[in-house]
Amino acid sequence: MSRDPDKSAEDIARQAKRMKSSRDHPGPSPLRGIGTFGMIGWSIAVPTVGGAFLGLWLDRVTPQNFSWTIALILGGVVLGAFIAAAWINKEGGEE
Repeated sequence: MSRDPDKSAEDIARQAKRMKSSRDHPGPSPLRGIGTFGMIGWSIAVPTVGGAFLGLWLDRVTPQNFSWTIALILGGVVLGAFIAAAWINKEGGEE
């Protein structure tokens, strides 16, 4: 006995449910991963480079026993890590 060529209401409902589920919950995108990687990199790089430039200027203007450049590079890395962590937590909470 062959199956009726018309789709039953159950088949249509099942297909509609699958389509809605795939639309509501899209899979991971490779481009999104690349964007996230870039955003994290910039979140760390900008404060680090900014700290280096500010440190170089402070070393010329106000010489101390310690290096402003090294101190502010480390401070920039720490600040950048906090910014990146906050950004990752924000992005991870949306999914």
